Amino acid sequence: MQSFEWGARTYIMGIINVTPDSFSGDGVTDVDAAVAQALRFVDEGADILDVGGESTRPGSTRIDAELEIRRVVPVIERLAARVQVPISVDTSRAVVAQRALDAGATWINDVWALARDADLAPLVAASKAYVVLMHNREAQAVVGNLGGHYGNVQYENADIVQAVLSALAQRAAAAERANIAREKIIIDPGIGFGKGLKQNLELLRRLHEFKTHPALRDLPLLIGTSRKSVVGLTLNLPVQDRLEGTLATLALSIAQGADIVRVHDVRAAVRCCRVADAIVREGK
Repeated sequence: MQSFEWGARTYIMGIINVTPDSFSGDGVTDVDAAVAQALRFVDEGADILDVGGESTRPGSTRIDAELEIRRVVPVIERLAARVQVPISVDTSRAVVAQRALDAGATWINDVWALARDADLAPLVAASKAYVVLMHNREAQAVVGNLGGHYGNVQYENADIVQAVLSALAQRAAAAERANIAREKIIIDPGIGFGKGLKQNLELLRRLHEFKTHPALRDLPLLIGTSRKSVVGLTLNLPVQDRLEGTLATLALSIAQGADIVRVHDVRAAVRCCRVADAIVREGK
């Protein structure tokens, strides 16, 4: 039985990219290698494992559902037999999510917040899975020597934080209308998705507003900054040199109320988050 005490500590979600084209350079397509990585993450302190079979990096090309299933299902099946931590599937497709749930996943992490596949919300409701609703926006990617990213993207509301708050409030309401229990909903502002550097930095600067917004303040907040362009462009560093910058974003996010951090480097993230928790959450 999964139990989370939101606000008591930061939970660590370890990223398992079962893809050959992950932006972070850590993608693996061999089942044994993916399982070994996940087991190492659990040993290092991961609380949740997030398994994805399709790259969502800026400029990526979609794969078909059958290939996505072939990538993630064998990994999830083997992990479900060996680990006690929850397993999440990173997908926007109901058919993939169903197969992943059948294999042992209990979370669905959707970068399109249940807006891309009409069958996904009813599936989440029926399965009683946890669901991560991430903010996203179609935009033209820029691919340079530091990888893919977006320029500042035009939003109807020029205040990027208000735009994201409003959109996530709408998606959370839609999830509840689809009979998804509110206690199973997690929100993610989507750092690096459909937003430029300045917009990402503004979101990170004002994360505390997600914890005070009337429609969102009771929902757990997940932050995914690991190795992303917000770090790379700020430091002018390639993906393999972004650990320290990532850890800075994690600590500052926890100081503003982040409940879950999604990371590639679990051991370092656990250490960073435990210190941040000791400072921020002591006495709460």
